[in-house]
Amino acid sequence: MSQKIQIEDHVTVGTLAEKLSIPVSRLITELMKNGIMTTINERVDFDTAQIIVHELGLDYEIVKKEAKPIEILRVRPGQGMLSDKAVPRPPVVTFMGHVDHGKTSLLDAIKGSQVVKQEAGGITQYISAYYIVHNGRPITFLDTPGHEAFSAIREHGVRLTDIAVIVIAADDGIKPQTIEAIRFAKQADVKIIVAINKVDKEAADVNRVKQQLADQDLLVEEWSGDVVAVEVSAKTKQGIDNLLDMILLVADVEDLRAEINVPARGLIIEAHTEIGRGSVAHALVEWGTLKKGDYIVSGATFARVRNLESVDSQPLMAATPSMPVILTGFKTLPEFGDEFEVVADEKIAKNLAQKVVSERYDNGSRFDLSSSDLISLINRTNKVQYFNAIIKADVRGSLTSVVDSLKVLDTDEVAIRIIDSGIGMVGENDIYIARTSGAVIYSFNVDIPSNIKRLATRDKVTVRRYNIIYELIDDVKAELSKLLLPEIIETEQGYLRVKAIFKTIKTEVICGGEVIKGPLSVPALARIMRDKKKLAEVKITNLKRGPQDVQTVQEKELCGVSMYTDSRLELLEGDKIEFFTRQSKERTL
Repeated sequence: MSQKIQIEDHVTVGTLAEKLSIPVSRLITELMKNGIMTTINERVDFDTAQIIVHELGLDYEIVKKEAKPIEILRVRPGQGMLSDKAVPRPPVVTFMGHVDHGKTSLLDAIKGSQVVKQEAGGITQYISAYYIVHNGRPITFLDTPGHEAFSAIREHGVRLTDIAVIVIAADDGIKPQTIEAIRFAKQADVKIIVAINKVDKEAADVNRVKQQLADQDLLVEEWSGDVVAVEVSAKTKQGIDNLLDMILLVADVEDLRAEINVPARGLIIEAHTEIGRGSVAHALVEWGTLKKGDYIVSGATFARVRNLESVDSQPLMAATPSMPVILTGFKTLPEFGDEFEVVADEKIAKNLAQKVVSERYDNGSRFDLSSSDLISLINRTNKVQYFNAIIKADVRGSLTSVVDSLKVLDTDEVAIRIIDSGIGMVGENDIYIARTSGAVIYSFNVDIPSNIKRLATRDKVTVRRYNIIYELIDDVKAELSKLLLPEIIETEQGYLRVKAIFKTIKTEVICGGEVIKGPLSVPALARIMRDKKKLAEVKITNLKRGPQDVQTVQEKELCGVSMYTDSRLELLEGDKIEFFTRQSKERTL
């Protein structure tokens, strides 16, 4: 009888693979075979999930999960629920595009900082929020990572936004992450502005970029389309003011408004821990007014807002729609991408958070494992070879991206098993779990204290620290490659026909024969064939031409053959001895 799996109307590819107990890469491959280009964080609908499960031949039945009644109305901006008291709000603008196309440099030019020089590997690894004023009007900017490993953060960023600015280098053109960003923006139904960057370079080809945009169904205005394209240079500041003017123009057309005199709602952009401040969250207010001292609930945690700050760490008493803020006071770290909302008191906040904890536990959507879970997981045996790892990261978004990127490496032969994960520095408990499970600890953008290094050395636990995500992924890929069985390569040499048998003992046979196909050489292996039936596989130890030992004999020559066998072999005249070599070759992912 098929096992039933409950899913909602839409489910992410990663969640579906987890429920089906198959590698994410296998599910993505099957989706691609059916013409669905997707990533681990994108959603597929219920009907698609049913079809794919059938195509895979899995013994599962997909059934639709009944929606639970929503106890709190969660109003998102722009859904037609505005009153006559709604006021205009600043646009929220996300910068997206391929790595190295200048998104962060362009934002630096707009706000006058030099963030890109401080970023590990020169790439953005978080969603960063900025608040600027142009011609007396505020604009909120979000910078998203361009590296392919940060797909979850990019998708999260575009869902926060009103306008997506797709940054494309004029000397490089559209790349895979550009196409992905365009797809995310279309799925989120946000307005798109194209910033053609690096137009000051000699190799810049603006017309080529516009043609590539047309190939993606984005027709620029001068080509009779409706997509605004602005030529800019982060280096020379060319076109910056024009880009900001276009952003405000599009915002005016969209008539962005929000309620302000109501309890606040919004989204968590990022979260991490700080010594002396505890859980610190970066959030975007989308609705209402958030005040210092408010009680808020976000997913499985809650807080009384102890500190409310602007993104440049200036204290605030209140924050209005489209403002990015920094919050402290959470009991535990909120999840990357969770909504937050203001409630009346601590009791309500605590009860709502506890309900989410229960739901997430029931659905199994958590990283943490109990000791019994851990033991059963480690002792489970099947054909898949597992590499155990513990992941520690500085912020929630990074942790999500690292874990999602590593899951994609899974194959039918090898897979990564995340024994534990969390935010903050590597601690003694991490060393204990790693020692028990044989896991490698990966520290992403967090320090490893000296006492923990000594403890790891004493307990022979491997701890590796990385600041750049693709270097961490490459490390894990190398470890998984070590678990792959080597590829066995057989090379046929030729064969001889047995003419006479000179000696037969338990482990050795000496015979003579004619080389029908050659040349033949030693060392080699051989199959003993009789009337197309394989009798044995042996090791050729020596060749003779007359009385002389030789390394090689040519076609049509007569020779003597000595062979080693691990079981008694009754060789007959006319048997065929097929020579071959066998080598193993290391494989990589």
